[in-house]
Amino acid sequence: MSRDEISLIQGKNYVDDRGSLLFVNELDLSSYRRFYVIENHSRNFIRAWHGHMRERKVFVPIEGSFLVGIVPLTSVDNPEKNVEVRRTVLTAGNPMALVIPAGHANGLMGLSENAKLLVFSSSTTAESQDDDFRYPYDYWDIWTIENR
Repeated sequence: MSRDEISLIQGKNYVDDRGSLLFVNELDLSSYRRFYVIENHSRNFIRAWHGHMRERKVFVPIEGSFLVGIVPLTSVDNPEKNVEVRRTVLTAGNPMALVIPAGHANGLMGLSENAKLLVFSSSTTAESQDDDFRYPYDYWDIWTIENR
């Protein structure tokens, strides 16, 4: 797996009479510098879009579910709107890590109450300040839930 590829690393869930253990052992965290937790105040709240040209991130759901969008940044000043946006649903009951490479923007919407997302970043907060690009939540409007 390249550092430049969007990837989803599947974890596992182990349950016995003591309780459960959720893990993603295949995730290599050696190049990440910090972490933080995102928790929205309400379901369906959208946090989007946030991009980096150098910083890489990993998203791991720790409670509830999120719809996550990832889009390549063709330019930081005027990114292309007609590019494919990858949509992924992350849920804490199915342990996995979503790796977002540099050169991409991401956005997320909580699909459940009290959803929490653990985020690992390859940059310090100081390094991230010069590599921080924001776009309106509907710049790439992927937030409609698809009825099936």
